[in-house]
Amino acid sequence: MVDGAESRQRRRLILENFLSREECRELEFIHKSCCTVGYRPNVLSTTLLHLVATNSAHLIIPFVPIREKLKEKAEEFFGCHYELFVEFTGLISWTRGASIGWHSDDNRPYLKQREFSAVCYLNSYGVEFGGGLFHFQDGEPETISPFYGDCVMYTADSDNVHSVDEITNGERLTLTLWFTRDSSHDEDAKLLSLLSQSPLHDRFSNSCLPQPPSCNMYWFSPEDDPNFKFGFDICWARLHALGYDIYFPGDHDFSEYPDLFSQDVQLVWGDKIFFQKFENILHLLQVVQFLCWKGKELDTTNLNEDSCYAEYLSPKRNVGVSYFKSEFSKNDGLAESVFSSATSGGKENQHWLGWDKLVVAAAAAWEDYASILRRELLGSFSHWRNCQSIYSVSLDS
Repeated sequence: MVDGAESRQRRRLILENFLSREECRELEFIHKSCCTVGYRPNVLSTTLLHLVATNSAHLIIPFVPIREKLKEKAEEFFGCHYELFVEFTGLISWTRGASIGWHSDDNRPYLKQREFSAVCYLNSYGVEFGGGLFHFQDGEPETISPFYGDCVMYTADSDNVHSVDEITNGERLTLTLWFTRDSSHDEDAKLLSLLSQSPLHDRFSNSCLPQPPSCNMYWFSPEDDPNFKFGFDICWARLHALGYDIYFPGDHDFSEYPDLFSQDVQLVWGDKIFFQKFENILHLLQVVQFLCWKGKELDTTNLNEDSCYAEYLSPKRNVGVSYFKSEFSKNDGLAESVFSSATSGGKENQHWLGWDKLVVAAAAAWEDYASILRRELLGSFSHWRNCQSIYSVSLDS
């Protein structure tokens, strides 16, 4: 029998080096190429449900073994073997100005089903961001300095009231899961239902191209701004922070921001425009973020020179670039303050981009990566549906 003191000590668990650096970087790639405006000011999020809704369901695959390991750890540590369901899985980043006061994770009536929380840190305090220290109101450890790969688990109740300091610069990125014993809140059931209805199963389509949902999900504003009069689009802002601009070809008569979101788009760097057209801004962003993740590993030696082509911007296109920038950002200073230091490895790495060749190589490598994940997802889906559970499936046979 466990006495009261030991029981309270076992209300939280710290796991060091739970995730590898490469696992952290892959999840960072997914978040920075897919995230939407989050649940509180200056917070951005990527949920698994959102990945399915934007035709990026294949990006669920990297989460699967991590979810399994976290659930096993939670069941073992908190003594509830084979009882837990994952209620929520999401990538959450806190940008400059974000903070949270003392609270517990079940402190709202509609969250009472949440019993255990797991937070995995994907980047490090003092390196990729400032501020953002995690504090428990009482008990040990009192303060946690986020370091990539580490994970903290705790009961989502009044025994673990906690807070997070305000982010002073950069972007604090976590993988967050909540667990419950209430099967009616099982995230897997919702995901499997949505996957069954998704374009993933179109036998005539091999496309992994993301499809934008309602674009107001990407509009970042510190105030209520339904008409996009202040703030910026976070997809544009991530590209901007890396030193890029965008251009929409053709003679479209765009009157407002939402009309731009799903159009063909080209990438601009400095005074040059890249020849290749991307299906939409989400497609472009995924390729560029893939380049940030894997750029130093890409091989450009066998590329056809004819496929690597960028040209100087004409005066007309240059005017277009400025116009589109004004549509995607109503306040350049705000975008800079949120993302300028949140993309370490961006602007300072422009010298190794080799730009036109590496964009071509990144687009091809991104497509290969996505296709491999899509095949794995399709191969796993029948097993998942039969068991009504998402888990790692061996496809070797």
